[in-house]
Amino acid sequence: MEYKNIIVNIHDRLATVTINRPDKLNALNEEIKTELEEVFISFVENKDVGAVILTGAGEKAFMAGADIVELASLTVESGKEFARKGQELYSLIENLGKPVIAAVNGYALGGGCELALACHIRIASEKAKFGQPEASLGIMPGYGATQRLPRLIGKGRAMEMIMTSAQVDAAEALRIGLVNKVVSPADLMSTAESIARSILAKGQVAIRNVMKAINTAEITSLAEGLKIEAILFGECFGTEDCKEGISAFLTKRQPQFKNR
Repeated sequence: MEYKNIIVNIHDRLATVTINRPDKLNALNEEIKTELEEVFISFVENKDVGAVILTGAGEKAFMAGADIVELASLTVESGKEFARKGQELYSLIENLGKPVIAAVNGYALGGGCELALACHIRIASEKAKFGQPEASLGIMPGYGATQRLPRLIGKGRAMEMIMTSAQVDAAEALRIGLVNKVVSPADLMSTAESIARSILAKGQVAIRNVMKAINTAEITSLAEGLKIEAILFGECFGTEDCKEGISAFLTKRQPQFKNR
């Protein structure tokens, strides 16, 4: 399927989604949100997609926030709806059941930073910059930064980053745990692909359960999270992948997972 604002490529179970609005620094608008929603919904049941890399077109921006023109017309009620729809899209990505890797090639600001936060792994180019500048416009983040950012980097750092609107460069993002790796611009996509391929080589039922368990850790008590982990751990032993993985280990060969 052809899209106006995103480019989708699928090869050997790895999908690459590129936000393609470089003349506007890949700023998020309603059309992009609709297209991202459509493509990520399609990935849920698509057996040809086991992992996703999400990036931005050009060398300047992953996504430089929302389209300010669209924000200018919001009211109290439409603002709530605007935030709710964006949150639903980002939650779709976070709970896809398949790993989504953000390859952050430049500015990731506002909704762009929040989009990266919704991904499971973040790889940053040395040119990447992260920020939540909403307060400088007299508003606040609405697509999940107040919830995901403190869980990722801690309450104090999240407060500072959001309330000062300060941008964080790639090196600082790595130091505070906002990203997993920082690489040269030339190595960004190959690094993201290498990580994705490593994950795809594992049993995918186990990977889905890992993602469920870790996402649960953010919203439950330790005791409840451990109960959920035990349930998901047990489920793994009812899969063909488990039998194959253990058999391959015992016979000293590479496993041939069927992802079921």
